[in-house]
Amino acid sequence: MESLFVKEITVLGIGNTILTDEGFGVRVVEFLRENYTFPENVQLVDGGTLGVELTHFVIGTQKLLIIDSIDGGVEPGTTFHLRDGEILSHFTQKISAHEIGIQDILTMLEISGKKIPRVELIGVQPYSLEAGIELTPPMQKLIPIFADKAMEILKSWLNM
Repeated sequence: MESLFVKEITVLGIGNTILTDEGFGVRVVEFLRENYTFPENVQLVDGGTLGVELTHFVIGTQKLLIIDSIDGGVEPGTTFHLRDGEILSHFTQKISAHEIGIQDILTMLEISGKKIPRVELIGVQPYSLEAGIELTPPMQKLIPIFADKAMEILKSWLNM
């Protein structure tokens, strides 16, 4: 059942805010909410560590931008920009709860004929996943950079 409140475009920040850099996606969405104004057809969602429960926030959206801290086993600070099918391929190799949830959601929507037409993910390899509520200083510096990247993607979607 589609939510009556889901917007055409969804920006979804995911991550665990009590594991330092794991909360990056949530922090970027908070920054976007505090520093930018969005048209009526755009919703910002703090997905935290929700798994398949996120479905009701995204079912029916036409364009989904996911922002996340991604453990790709590479150098900390390495950035990622994945699109559509690349995202499912990436998440099949991951084991964290929210990444499995995103994979499940996207797969479930595709199987049920409600695939989101456009999905992009921007993320960064974390510096630390230790317990703590603050991002590491290098990750904090990336918040406005990722906010700008998110805005660039959103502007391209709004002009399509």
